[in-house]
Amino acid sequence: MRMYLSSFDVGARPDHLVRLVGGQMRAAIIVNALDHREEARTKWLQSQETKLRALGFAVQELDLRQFFGARDLLSEALRQFDVVWVNGGNAFILRRAMRQSGFDVVIADLLERDRIVYSGFSAAAVIASSTLRALDRVSDPAEIPPGYDSAVVWDGLRLLPFSLVVHFESDHPESAVVGEEVEFYERNQMPYRTLRDGEALVIDGMRNEIVS
Repeated sequence: MRMYLSSFDVGARPDHLVRLVGGQMRAAIIVNALDHREEARTKWLQSQETKLRALGFAVQELDLRQFFGARDLLSEALRQFDVVWVNGGNAFILRRAMRQSGFDVVIADLLERDRIVYSGFSAAAVIASSTLRALDRVSDPAEIPPGYDSAVVWDGLRLLPFSLVVHFESDHPESAVVGEEVEFYERNQMPYRTLRDGEALVIDGMRNEIVS
């Protein structure tokens, strides 16, 4: 299993992402966490495409909305990529998109067989754990774009045995309230790790480290 999970943007050490991927450097970028804010979605898509191309990636957007109810088609599409880069935004919208498209099932299988790298920042990182129960402090579960199911998906992707707290002690609008996430995990005796903006958790097989 290979993952690069950044607190914000590409992080301070995107060279670790490049090394993880190798191969043909074909990247799918997913921006569905911003489906409720079209202007921000366009801005971040352009920004991330530019930054990934500067790192040597061939980039193509993968809009999960096009695969709602069509998991087999998504599975076929993902086989064409070496890495998925998932943009931040609303974690609950992103999780819905992954559930409705079957991305959650497909990515787990591809990661287990080491066929792809899962990467991204903020919402992409925090949903990799087992639960989203602490995330309503920073993301609104009631924000529902057109075409999305109204039910909140509270379970995470279960890719990590601990939760990630991003924007920890950082100069970010959400940094002021992430302490409430920490309190939730400590109160419920749940394992967690914190990431400051600029830091990223890098996982390569059995090895994992936080780089900055």
